[in-house]
Amino acid sequence: MITLTLKDQPNVPLEAENLCPDVTASLTNDQVRALPVYLGKRKCRADDFFAIEGEASDELTIRGDAARVKWIGRGMTRGRITIEGNAGMHLGAHMKGGAIEVTGNASDWAGAEMAGGFIRIHGNAGGQIGAAYRGSMSGMKDGTILIGGSAGLELGMRMKRGIIAVKGLVRDFAGLQMKGGTIFLLGGAEIRTGAWMVRGTIVTLSPIKLLPTFSSACTYNPTFLRLYAKHLATLGISLPCEPQRGTYQRYTGDTSVPGKGEILQWQPHGS
Repeated sequence: MITLTLKDQPNVPLEAENLCPDVTASLTNDQVRALPVYLGKRKCRADDFFAIEGEASDELTIRGDAARVKWIGRGMTRGRITIEGNAGMHLGAHMKGGAIEVTGNASDWAGAEMAGGFIRIHGNAGGQIGAAYRGSMSGMKDGTILIGGSAGLELGMRMKRGIIAVKGLVRDFAGLQMKGGTIFLLGGAEIRTGAWMVRGTIVTLSPIKLLPTFSSACTYNPTFLRLYAKHLATLGISLPCEPQRGTYQRYTGDTSVPGKGEILQWQPHGS
């Protein structure tokens, strides 16, 4: 294992895409310490900002408040990154495999355009989680993102496949222009959920204000949610799907596109 302890939080964002298991797996300690990072336009060494222990490993532990450290785990395909603290923008962007765990909060664009792998954020997350970058047609293509707190704007924008689950409240435009995949809103969402949605599924356990371009289709207990419930239970997330507890109201849309997406809203018995 390689342990990087942040000496001092940089005064401007630090670009550190080389803090990635694919890069460090075969490097000596001296080579890890010499990895280039960028403070603004200035090229620096990793050991200018981190005290570094260990070598030749695809397991990284980053300690300290890395809220201004960007691009950690960019494009990773293997290994594991554990961040004991906060993480900056673009965490795990374009990742294809491996796992990232953040004990604190994460900033915007975590898991942006990821194609595989696993990201767990125990705290809150910023906006555009699992989303497409500006000008790109496709966001998240596979993988799993779990958020223990709240999340910001445009969660899962243009995502095509994969799973995003958020325990706390999600802000506006969750599932914006969604093309596939599944979003679980365990704590509900603000407004414009599923706007311009083409395909995919959004599951909400709390009542949300729906756009008028979504139509009520039926009330039922989807069989496929039982499979998701089993999978999510292994990750510490409870998803109700038993008929004796309640049912899901299914809404289809967004008809303004026109789209064939669906929003499933949980309705417990007696509510």
